[in-house]
Amino acid sequence: MKAEDTVTIDLTGKTSIADAMVVTSGRSNRQVGAIADHLLDDLAEAGVRNLRVEGMPHCDWVLIDAGDVIVHVFRPEVRAFYDLEKMWAGAGARRQKPA
Repeated sequence: MKAEDTVTIDLTGKTSIADAMVVTSGRSNRQVGAIADHLLDDLAEAGVRNLRVEGMPHCDWVLIDAGDVIVHVFRPEVRAFYDLEKMWAGAGARRQKPA
């Protein structure tokens, strides 16, 4: 996948909605949708059930609720506007190395 600037945020003790949040970017609406589709396929293959998805029709921002983990896939401009890393991370964010 061509996800970029992926950050994992530990939510332990911050909220009861999930244990972790993953924030990543795709360069275009089409790429955001492709990243989300690929991730949904991988999660289903891994046996994760009851996935909830928001934002697929427009693909500016796709949210995938996988229970203990919430994944946000953004276009860069939308990601910068909402700045979830600043809101949730504090010192708990970990940038992932490119594959």
